[in-house]
This record gives sequence, C-alpha cells and structure tokens, in this order.
Amino acid sequence: MTVSYGCEGLLAVISGGTSGIGLAAAAKLAADGADVYILGRDREKGFLAAETILQHTMRKVAYLPCDVGDRAACETAIDNIEGKIDILINGAGIYFEQPLEKMSEEDYKRMTDVNIKGVMNLTAAAIPKLAEGGTIINSASDAALHGNYGCPLYCASKGAVVSLTKALALDLAPKVRVNCICPGDVETPMLSAQLAAGGYTREDLLSEYPLKRIASADDIAHVICAIASPENAFMTGSIILVDGGLTAK
Repeated sequence: MTVSYGCEGLLAVISGGTSGIGLAAAAKLAADGADVYILGRDREKGFLAAETILQHTMRKVAYLPCDVGDRAACETAIDNIEGKIDILINGAGIYFEQPLEKMSEEDYKRMTDVNIKGVMNLTAAAIPKLAEGGTIINSASDAALHGNYGCPLYCASKGAVVSLTKALALDLAPKVRVNCICPGDVETPMLSAQLAAGGYTREDLLSEYPLKRIASADDIAHVICAIASPENAFMTGSIILVDGGLTAK
C-alpha cells in the first residue's frame, strides 16, 4: 500500500540513513516526492544506499559522509546541501550493553558522542538552513522512558534526547517543529548485535510484546514520515512511543 505524506518537493536530511530505520525513512520520503540527503560514516554503505533508492525514484538522493560526533564534519555536510532543509531526522545511534560499574571513560565517550553529542552537533549545524515550517525528528528509544536491564548508559543517552527534544521544541517554535520517536526493538543489524551481546534469543523478545512480533524498519519509518508531514503542523514537543505495546503493561 502506498501512503501519501505530502512531502513532495521537500528536502530531507537523515543521519544514520545508510541502514535500518534511517534507510527505510529515506526510501519512503523519496517515494513520497522529497529530495533526500543520507548522512553516515561508511562511504561504501552510503553510496550503495543512495544508489538503491535512486532505482525507485526520480527525486534527488545523495550520500554525504559525516561522523555526527564531529561538529566540523556536521558543518561540512550541511554546507554541501543545496537549498533549505525542510526535514531533519537525527537517526544515527549506537547501542551496547554493559553494567555501570564496568563503564570506562572511553565507553562513555563512545556512547554519548553519537547518541547525545551527535544529535546536538547535527542540529546546531542545520538550524541556520532550516526552512520556515521545517521539522526535526529525533530518534530515542523506549529505554529513554523506562529502565532496561544491562544498559544504563544507553538509557541515559536516549533519555537526554527526549529532554533535548522538548527544550528545542520551545526554543525553535514557531518556525520549526521538534518531535521524538521512541521505538521498541526493531529488526535492524543493531538488534542482531544486541541479541548476541545479551545472550538471549528472538523468542525471548517476542514473549515481551503484546503484538507478538518485533517492529520492522518500515513500521518505524512510517511513523517518522507521518510526523514529518506538513499535515502534522500542530505537533511539536511530542514524544511518540512506537513499541508494540511493550510499555503498556
């Protein structure tokens, strides 16, 4: 089924757009008629992602190398974007499990450089180029809103994204809307790594979800595109759970 989000002619920038949720959102926005810039660190994956989307759309789709943990890299990427930015999706993120007492300074830096600093870096670089009526969508996690076993640093980093979203929604209004999605587990390469590191199985996860399945990247990308839609002009400062009922229990 094809869904129209009303994003034809808009310009979208997506960090973490080379795989998973970011790539799915890029494909949906391009199919909806938006021009899309995909940002990521892996050049091979980036160019392949852009090429794959281009096979199915007549819109402009381009890859720009960018490490969101590096402010200068974010500024360079944004400088290379032609035109005003209508949609900014902060999708880059990392996950690993670790007891707090075993956390090193390097572990802290690695997690926060991407999950917190990365969102701040790219957003700060993009603000001067955001269009009137533009929108920012940050990607957090259900773990931002409740505790999860074995990943306190990850929970804290995503909780910071929730608070940042609310603060920016106030600071950037009325010109720009800022919202945040909080997915549960999603079928991405990150999930496979999570299962391997945690020593549990897909069946263990499924048993926790009332819908008895794990989200696809398309499930989450659909919500991102719906939030980005100009039809959602009154939504800002919202934290949207997309977790298959996980936190309803």
